[in-house]
Amino acid sequence: MRGHRRITVAIGLALCLCAVATTVAQRRRGFRAPLRMASAESFDGGFNFCRIIFGESRDGDGGNWSVDYPRADVNLSIRLAELTRTRISRDAATGEPNHVLLRLTDDLMFQCPFIMMTEVGSAYISPEEAPRLREYLLKGGFLWADDFWGDYAWDIWAREIGKVFPPSEYAIVDLPLSHPLFRTQFIVSKLPQIPSIGAWYSSGGGTSERPDSTEAHARGIFDKQGHLMVLMTHNTDFGDAFEQEAADPRYFHTFSVDGYAFGINVLLYALSH
Repeated sequence: MRGHRRITVAIGLALCLCAVATTVAQRRRGFRAPLRMASAESFDGGFNFCRIIFGESRDGDGGNWSVDYPRADVNLSIRLAELTRTRISRDAATGEPNHVLLRLTDDLMFQCPFIMMTEVGSAYISPEEAPRLREYLLKGGFLWADDFWGDYAWDIWAREIGKVFPPSEYAIVDLPLSHPLFRTQFIVSKLPQIPSIGAWYSSGGGTSERPDSTEAHARGIFDKQGHLMVLMTHNTDFGDAFEQEAADPRYFHTFSVDGYAFGINVLLYALSH
């Protein structure tokens, strides 16, 4: 327990020390950069945050692929470099992390050991995309799907990922807290429910964004050898924990510290399994 408290304090202090510098840099850059589509030159052996651009279902629920972009991608990459020994890819001119965007049909996706999709309650996976994502994941890739709330959004996503992995062949299961992902580096004793900062403000400090989203879930799809291929964090928004770390100190201390502990665990697990 003492060791766990020391780790918690250490991550909090490390993030606090650089939050002010990050805020200044973000305001200076304004985060108005054009879309960073992946190219062959994007990959130099360091870590790249790879975000997927996806189409939207007509009956979907939620935002689109660009929610939290690009600040969440940049901030999580920075914290990964600061709190682990992982080498991240950086822009030679600015020093900013090289985060990239891809589509599920892009061959360069196979250069990414980790990909992220956000607001997947609105996602549409086309007949051309489904076999490509299946191929990527069965070859050892890792997908984290985050930020979708309530039963309806879950049903939409379950339908779409079912095109990739039919549930009769690959079941979706709840991840127990004993799974190694929860202790890859930091001990995560409970999956945090993280609201968007706007929902947190408007609810007066609540964490559930929908009437039927009171409990956060971490679910997964495993391959036939028992390797986790798809992580789904439902009824929680890790992207805002990363994107909005510098927006409000109260939000940072309440959600970002725990969010980064889990997020870094996910990245390290994806890179090492």
